[in-house]
Amino acid sequence: MTAEPDEAALKQLYADFEANDLTPLWTQLNDLMPLVPAPSAKAHVWRWSTLHRLAERAGDLVPVGRGGERRAIALVNPGLPGTAYIAPTLWCAIQYLGPRETAPEHRHSQNAFRFVVEGEGVWTVVNGDPVAMRRGDFLLTPGWHFHGHHNDTDQPMAWIDGLDIPFSRYTDVGFFEFGSERVTDEASPAVSRSERLWAHPGLRPMSELDPRTSSPLAAYRWEHTDAALTEQLTLEDEGHPATVEQGHAAIRYVNPTTGGDVLPTIRAEFHRLRAGTRTRTRHEVGSSVWQVFEGSGSVVLGGEERSVSTGDLFVVPSWVSWSIQAETQLDLFRFNDGPIIDRLGFSRTFIPEDGS
Repeated sequence: MTAEPDEAALKQLYADFEANDLTPLWTQLNDLMPLVPAPSAKAHVWRWSTLHRLAERAGDLVPVGRGGERRAIALVNPGLPGTAYIAPTLWCAIQYLGPRETAPEHRHSQNAFRFVVEGEGVWTVVNGDPVAMRRGDFLLTPGWHFHGHHNDTDQPMAWIDGLDIPFSRYTDVGFFEFGSERVTDEASPAVSRSERLWAHPGLRPMSELDPRTSSPLAAYRWEHTDAALTEQLTLEDEGHPATVEQGHAAIRYVNPTTGGDVLPTIRAEFHRLRAGTRTRTRHEVGSSVWQVFEGSGSVVLGGEERSVSTGDLFVVPSWVSWSIQAETQLDLFRFNDGPIIDRLGFSRTFIPEDGS
């Protein structure tokens, strides 16, 4: 038989652990090594109407410029209070730029993108290259690229920003540097220089044959995304295998120099569901954020169904089950931490046998 522990001695042992900055594994095994992922982050939905209204109020009251740099309002996960994070590895915000405003240039180690759900008239200038921002466009700002924004119209514009700020902060890799007080090129061309060089399907400039960590293409235009999704569903109608599920077309934005993800820490996709389509239920390792680009439907997050419509955003924490039901045709933009999860060998997906 094992002797009963000496309670006084055990209490002193734990006190000595604490005094020497130690903690025993046996008192916290379930927290450190759960049977399945047990995220602190919660599944949550943000309404675009609310976000846009608050961003408009900020536009009336808060100037944009050096110091604050950006009029960006972060979406805070209710399970991660005290942070500005939508998920443990991802940051997401609505950014609002008023008429004729300019956000000054800066650069940082963190990788970033913009996705535009409505509007046009703003150019983001990335390493001196002015890139038009329009509805449905996915735009990149890889880490350590100088970037600023200028609005050439009399109308405000809002979009979402996605960055790997939480991951960068956790790993202590962040640097930041101020740039020009305005932007280095205030031109407003319809096509950026990066698109002129890189946006030709299946073709690669022989002057740029080395692989790059991040995609050199600054803008992935809506007309190409829309056409690709339309053709997938048309091929499905013709009896050819082209969709990920019946009635569910999807594309992944890729780095043309490697065929891999556009950024080393962020994966981006676009999904289209026919009216009446429901995806199979999935559990996935890693966090993802979705924005409804157009249409209406519902999303089931951890067994709880919530309605969504144009502009709404929702977050799916690691291993929380999700499925999507399209009421109308439903177009959705998605970004996640897939490159990190894959590179570290943690990727895992579970689809229940009945798919529900």
